[in-house]
Amino acid sequence: MTRLSRPEPQSLIEYAPARIASSADLPWIPISPEKSWKPLRFFADDRGFVQLFRMEPGTMSPLQRHTGEVHAFNLGGQRQLCTGEVIGPGDYVYERPGNIDTWKVVGDEPLTVLVVVMGRVEFLGPDHGVTGHLSAQTQLQTYHAHCGQHGLPVLNLVE
Repeated sequence: MTRLSRPEPQSLIEYAPARIASSADLPWIPISPEKSWKPLRFFADDRGFVQLFRMEPGTMSPLQRHTGEVHAFNLGGQRQLCTGEVIGPGDYVYERPGNIDTWKVVGDEPLTVLVVVMGRVEFLGPDHGVTGHLSAQTQLQTYHAHCGQHGLPVLNLVE
């Protein structure tokens, strides 16, 4: 009996190289003396962004609405949501599109949060009118400007 040789099966999976952003290579960009952020990824077509966000104790976030979903994982410090819950290290918060919220950093430690923002963050005034916004595009422009002002290399963080 003659055996036919079969070709080796080809993988149905194509592996793409991972896009790695080393946090040590990225700057903290100040918003104010109490707030700063570190870019990790900007999604193409202004779909959203990923960043580390840091705030000092006692700092309050502005009233904001999210046009897309938000995923937030607390790495350090605590914050109290406007609904009363206290979010600490290791806690995860999911916010649906359209969510309106504000929160305050509580305790003695700075807050550090890993945030994935889809869509825009709209800042709201007392009448809930939009007073400003953040998006992948505005954050990318801020990152480029900060690097230019401080003589830092601009890494390709767009996906």
